[in-house]
Amino acid sequence: MEPIEISTHGLPISQQLDAWQGWFDTVFDLHVLEPEPGFAAKSVHWSFGSMSLSRVAAPALRAVRSKALLRRNPVDHWVITVGGRKTFGISAGGIAFEVPAGIPFVASLGQELVSQRAQDERLQLYLPRDSFSDLACVLDAVQGTPLNTPLGRLLGDYIRLLERSLHDLTTAHAPKLMEAVKTMILACLSPSADPQAARQILLSRREKAKQAIVKHLRHPSLGPESLCRELGMSRSQLYRLLKNDGGIAQYIQRLRLLQAHAELSDASNEGSIRSIAESFCFPDGSSFARAFKLEFGVSPSDVRAAALAGHGSIARPRSVQSSQFGTLGDCLRQF
Repeated sequence: MEPIEISTHGLPISQQLDAWQGWFDTVFDLHVLEPEPGFAAKSVHWSFGSMSLSRVAAPALRAVRSKALLRRNPVDHWVITVGGRKTFGISAGGIAFEVPAGIPFVASLGQELVSQRAQDERLQLYLPRDSFSDLACVLDAVQGTPLNTPLGRLLGDYIRLLERSLHDLTTAHAPKLMEAVKTMILACLSPSADPQAARQILLSRREKAKQAIVKHLRHPSLGPESLCRELGMSRSQLYRLLKNDGGIAQYIQRLRLLQAHAELSDASNEGSIRSIAESFCFPDGSSFARAFKLEFGVSPSDVRAAALAGHGSIARPRSVQSSQFGTLGDCLRQF
């Protein structure tokens, strides 16, 4: 597999940091921890099937995924990171974490995140939630937790082996490779019969509820009553599952807006903004536009115009040496 190589080493020192920040634009805001004249860094990024893997070597920095970035680039991927240096951070719900060097940990790009570390070289495996939904209860349960167990460390070794093997693989291997990665993650992270089992069950039910909502996103009758019938649970149980997402109605609307955003970003989609809005059960174009701008900070017409102009996102483009994509976000939006 041929990777995308991003390097600032050949750029003038005054341009290195800006170029590196441009590669991560709309995914992370990067903040330098040890200011120096330049910022010599390199990323090698492989995309295979519905996954991607990056090897990143860069000076000390803090990476922030804020609410503003969640609106600008609503990718919802898990990231399993294996770093060569200790990592400090804050995961979903404001929970602080500290991960020793060489120990893998899971984070979600669908939620706010802060990650900080010294100069380091690390591996990051990106897993789209839609493609790995059957692992949702497992991956969500360990967010921000050092996987410092024999099986957790084995998963870290597996990711290192995967990176070394990608040079010898082709795109034809991608489907089997994806299944192998799923199997390995499940084997290393599946819950045991301990006090966390209840949380695993809760997360599993939440993912089941999400999949039911996604299946009926275009149905006007989608709501608490229809979901309760399909899922076989009471309204209070369903509300408890989704209370951290603002409740049932707000969660349904957010998923509709996310799918509408994806369709508007697809230049091959010839549907009008109004027809897309109506397909996701918005009563009129103006209410759709208001909800869309509130969620993403931009209008539907801005997203459609950017797609037709050939831009992966409406964020300002910044050049990075040797990149065939504008940003990391453009790569992740492939999945």
